[in-house]
Amino acid sequence: MNTPAVQTFCALLALLVLAFTLGLVVWRMSAWRSAGAARVVDQVGSVAPGLAAAIAVGCTAGSLYFSEVAHFLPCTLCWYQRIAMYPLALTLTMAAIRRDRSIRPYVAVLAGIGALISTYHWLLERFPSLDTGACSSTIPCEYIWFEKFGFVTLPFMAGCGFLAILVLVTLPDPSSAGRPDRLFDPRPHDQE
Repeated sequence: MNTPAVQTFCALLALLVLAFTLGLVVWRMSAWRSAGAARVVDQVGSVAPGLAAAIAVGCTAGSLYFSEVAHFLPCTLCWYQRIAMYPLALTLTMAAIRRDRSIRPYVAVLAGIGALISTYHWLLERFPSLDTGACSSTIPCEYIWFEKFGFVTLPFMAGCGFLAILVLVTLPDPSSAGRPDRLFDPRPHDQE
């Protein structure tokens, strides 16, 4: 497979992940009123750790392909996104294998930071005047290695991955039916 084909494949995959994520957000918001939406959220919630791990591993593999095979040099913000994504790939894979949901708050923070960085990076590509001096002059962060469909770039794809991971790890555990979602329950836990 040549690099332009991989670019198109990854761009389409990112858009598919984004559509799934936005649909999942809508289902979750509707779950209070619709039993069907609640079932969808429960079904996705039961496989959420594995899906989040697959997305993180896919994002990691994609970033390695683009830097090591396609020879796209990562800028400073790309490195920060990798610093957030690579540990997620390992942590989520181990958590999915062990069925460990206790890592959710930590993963949510790391994915949230990565999403913010990738959003800023994507905006910087559109509006180079937003540069706050974080980028180097040798590999500028506003340089676009490739763009598909008029807006899908490397930071956009990373942002789709981070957003999907964030939504997946914040889904309520299906085995906690009838109990509040402990990850974001506003009540102190000693009042349960």
